[in-house]
Amino acid sequence: MYKALIIDDIDNSRATLAHDLAEYCPSIQVIGEANGVESGIQEIADKEPDVVFLDIQMGDGTGFDMLEQLGNFDFQVIFTTALDSFGIKAIKFSALDYLLKPIDPDELIQAVQKLKQDTSSENVKDSISLLLENMRDIKPDNKRIALSSAEKIHMVYVKDIIRCESQGAYTIFYLTNKEQILVTKNLKEYEQLLGEHSFIRVHHSHLINFSYLKEYVKKEGGYAIMTDLSQVPVSFRKRNNLLDMIGG
Repeated sequence: MYKALIIDDIDNSRATLAHDLAEYCPSIQVIGEANGVESGIQEIADKEPDVVFLDIQMGDGTGFDMLEQLGNFDFQVIFTTALDSFGIKAIKFSALDYLLKPIDPDELIQAVQKLKQDTSSENVKDSISLLLENMRDIKPDNKRIALSSAEKIHMVYVKDIIRCESQGAYTIFYLTNKEQILVTKNLKEYEQLLGEHSFIRVHHSHLINFSYLKEYVKKEGGYAIMTDLSQVPVSFRKRNNLLDMIGG
């Protein structure tokens, strides 16, 4: 049984989520509620929850503000928000979970099931710390991303990723130190996250960091040679996008 707090400044949202948890997630016991940053901090101190369902934007601040003020995280977090933009990319970069309002019961069940997999408190602390780090105005060279494998969560500098390769529902990351990480998310999600960091999809199975492109070979259908000497096929449909970036 997981002890849960619901922190949201909208009364109806708290009531609906509490009802849905009781209906669909019997492993979750709601032990308290709060309607803002200040009251949320107090409830966490008083109730010591296992998981907090945390609204992003509230009347007296954001859920990120609350986490920043707490500084210590002995609980897991599932964000809830009515917006599909503010802070969502930072949440995804940090391998944390979120639910869009109105919350779909199936998505709620999936989020709760993931709680049972993410049992390491160190993983949770690292992910929340990375989230807060990425919410600040940091230089692109210092940007890090959390990559969740079957064994653990890896904190990786974006600049150290040479390329990504699809393996069905999984993605292999190839790093500059020759390490390979098999991540439990598909390539499309990382295309969306890394697109603004010089990454380009050159094939339905391949995403490359343009910074590590050594050369593009036009013959034999076209392929990219990366600085680690790996050869990556370039599809006909994606070729013009790559050529535009090369300028040729």
